[in-house]
Amino acid sequence: MSDWIHALPMGWMALMVFGGVFLVTAGIHRVVLQLATGERAQAFKGVSPGMLPPLGIIFGLFVAFLAAQAWSDVDRAHVDVNREASALRAVVLLSQAFPGEPDARLRGFVAHHIREAQEVEWPAMAQHRATLTMVPAPLADALAVVVALPATSAGQVAAQREIISQLGNALDARRQRILVSRGGVGWVKWMALFVQAICMLVAIAMVHCDNRVTARLALGLFSTAVSICIVLIVAYDRPFAGPVAVDPSVLLQVQPHSAAGRPAP
Repeated sequence: MSDWIHALPMGWMALMVFGGVFLVTAGIHRVVLQLATGERAQAFKGVSPGMLPPLGIIFGLFVAFLAAQAWSDVDRAHVDVNREASALRAVVLLSQAFPGEPDARLRGFVAHHIREAQEVEWPAMAQHRATLTMVPAPLADALAVVVALPATSAGQVAAQREIISQLGNALDARRQRILVSRGGVGWVKWMALFVQAICMLVAIAMVHCDNRVTARLALGLFSTAVSICIVLIVAYDRPFAGPVAVDPSVLLQVQPHSAAGRPAP
């Protein structure tokens, strides 16, 4: 699905989807009625209404598969962002075991990483431009600083190990959210859903070609259902884009307020 539709507010997104589906439905209805003359009308009426339930079931299965993928990606994105925030919060708390400059530097690295995630990585993830080649320099610098810290007590040794572990968790969570951001429902799956919906609309129009009012009612009901399904899938298609996107608010909640800017390593 194109980037522009994900950038729309929910109301406009729903309006665009409903308008497009109703326009296609009206076109199908008009074409079928124009063709339903003479022998073609008898052929259309020969289409068994028993075809509609199997077509509807197949369409429902397509919707279920795509929706399950989209909602699963959103859940994974929430889990990864929460895990990254928890790891960074632990780093900030454990950095107090090294008072003075080491504590300030670690807080600065964490603060810079969160700002960079918000200002650089989130827009890139929303546009499918984020890749694992984007190195998180603040976390890498923080890891190097922690490894080089002299631990003079058992408490500092334990804190140093835990900070290294939590930085590793934060790096892994970041990798996972970038991988999730590159997912989404592929164009082949979208085309399969659209073709199945069109087949269903054509079948409904053929079955009711001798009664325009019934055809319009049936087509209107099914096209409304199709529109609702498409809106739901599009809204959750990309976890970091769209009106219900996963935002960096959880990361911002663990932002160290005392750190300003990125300190020199």
